[in-house]
Amino acid sequence: MLCLGEAMVVLRPEQPGGLAGSDLLRRSVGGAEANVAGALVALGISTCWLSRLGSDPFGDYVARDLQERGVNVLAEHDEVHPTGVYLKDSGPAGSRMFYYRSGSAAAAMTGALLDDAAVVDALEHCDAVHTSGITAGILASDSDLLRRLVDARDRHGFVLSVDLNWRPALWRGRDTSTLCDLLRAADVVLLGEDEAGVALGASTPEQVREIVGDRPRIVLKSDAHVAREITPEGVTTAVRALQVEVVEPVGAGDGFAAGYLTGMLCGYDAKERLRLGHLSAASVLAEPGDHASRLPDATVRRALVTATDEDWAHTSVSCRGIESPALQAIRGAK
Repeated sequence: MLCLGEAMVVLRPEQPGGLAGSDLLRRSVGGAEANVAGALVALGISTCWLSRLGSDPFGDYVARDLQERGVNVLAEHDEVHPTGVYLKDSGPAGSRMFYYRSGSAAAAMTGALLDDAAVVDALEHCDAVHTSGITAGILASDSDLLRRLVDARDRHGFVLSVDLNWRPALWRGRDTSTLCDLLRAADVVLLGEDEAGVALGASTPEQVREIVGDRPRIVLKSDAHVAREITPEGVTTAVRALQVEVVEPVGAGDGFAAGYLTGMLCGYDAKERLRLGHLSAASVLAEPGDHASRLPDATVRRALVTATDEDWAHTSVSCRGIESPALQAIRGAK
């Protein structure tokens, strides 16, 4: 698997009072495709991450962090443009993000990124490539990166997955036709009803299908915490999310994407793919960072994605772990 998109350094307060009241900031790595890449590796999928980083200490930190998590980093280092940064301010109403990514190294990506020998080899041998609407939104209007990525898909035959990941600030005053073109070219489109309504003017499965065309498999998540997979032939499978004690909502969509794509690559059926997406998202929701520091092991994952509907409905996830009737036999054996 290959993930294409920007990674940034995340800075969040270590002390009470948010950014304004904290003298200490904790750093970590964030960014949609980087989050997905790390989770894919944690779920057992060999994964490359492709992007550009600044030739600066933050760029070195991003590369090292992903490598330590087992991701194969394929990143150019830019001598002119910096690594992007965002600050996360925590408060009673939730987290608020402040992005400093304008003019970043990743925003300067072009199709030339795909000419490197290691990248060519990765594209020739990967089963799927994942990117998002964020990548489309940060690129210059004349960048040929996404067009060339679609050409590479047509040439090599990998599955192209795109998460809408709508960020209004990236599209303010810009033509969204490149985003719509990317969604129509994809083989899998992941999106939420709320963001689809704002970004595309389409929130129902029928409206989304009209926008993205006949090619993609659509994975549509609702405000009611139900995820639906709709095939190009119109076959629909729906799975309700798990009960979760939410610590931090940021990054849950990336966790879902990683779980769903892992299920797809491992040959799971539609219900199992959606369940693994929900399970991975729940693991992120139960932690304070943008990605889960731990994901359930393969035995636990398999027990949950194949559980009865009743056992699935009585499964809950919190910072203390997973509670489920489907795991009683496993834990009893230990």
